Amino acid sequence: MSDISISGETHLNFIIGDPIVQVKSPSGLTQAFAAKGLKTVVLPVQIGTDKLSPFLESVTPVGNLDGIIVTLPHKLACVAHCTTISDRARHLQAVNVMRRNLDGSWHGDMLDGVGFVEAARRTGFEPVGQRALVVGAGGAGSAIALALLEAGARAISVHDSEPGKREALIGKLRRISPNIEVGSNDATGFDAVVNATPAGMKGFVADAVDLRSLSPHSFVGCAVTDPAVTPLIAQARKIGCTTITGIEMYAALESRMLEFFLEGLAPPHYHKVVTATK
Repeated sequence: MSDISISGETHLNFIIGDPIVQVKSPSGLTQAFAAKGLKTVVLPVQIGTDKLSPFLESVTPVGNLDGIIVTLPHKLACVAHCTTISDRARHLQAVNVMRRNLDGSWHGDMLDGVGFVEAARRTGFEPVGQRALVVGAGGAGSAIALALLEAGARAISVHDSEPGKREALIGKLRRISPNIEVGSNDATGFDAVVNATPAGMKGFVADAVDLRSLSPHSFVGCAVTDPAVTPLIAQARKIGCTTITGIEMYAALESRMLEFFLEGLAPPHYHKVVTATK
């Protein structure tokens, strides 16, 4: 483990969300920065939706704040605080990472879907030609659905308890593929089933998928990191499904986030990648 010390030279990255106790980023990314020889730490910040805008306005002038990791429920709202965003984030209108532009403003990207697909492929699941049910149309669900389409999935069904969020995501995805459907909590007949809601996390409902509808032939993923094994994952494993947990998704995502932040510290390369604006 790399030695980590705090001094006046220390640079900061925040991870913001509400709740925040479940996040795994602070320790792992702080160690990853240290392994690169950087005096940079990642600190968790609990901030509610009603305080998000004043919080971001107040911390943006902080000179040694390099980046922000965004978790629920702020991934959609943080787009408004980014001056530039990636093509992927612009399409979804959601970000889960923000880093400094050269003028001190924020550049955002959405990496949740990339991390999910990478973790899925590590288990041997290949999205090409598969039919997937994505439960949850927030930032993470949007990113995962898009990434599955980009990885070759033939059809996506979207379910969310809030019809407006569901329809908004379906509209975005239909710009890419006509094979986007309204889903439900019934997982019958799907090759892949993904929970991208807080269901299973302490303080939330146990699950957003009808566990009785799972098939042993389905691949099942869950974005929740605490607990590592949610009721969905436990039942899926019990009947023989291939699974990934939120912890495994995060392990794949962490390296992508590190790359994103390191690019922000290398101006010649950074100029090449920041081309998309809102």
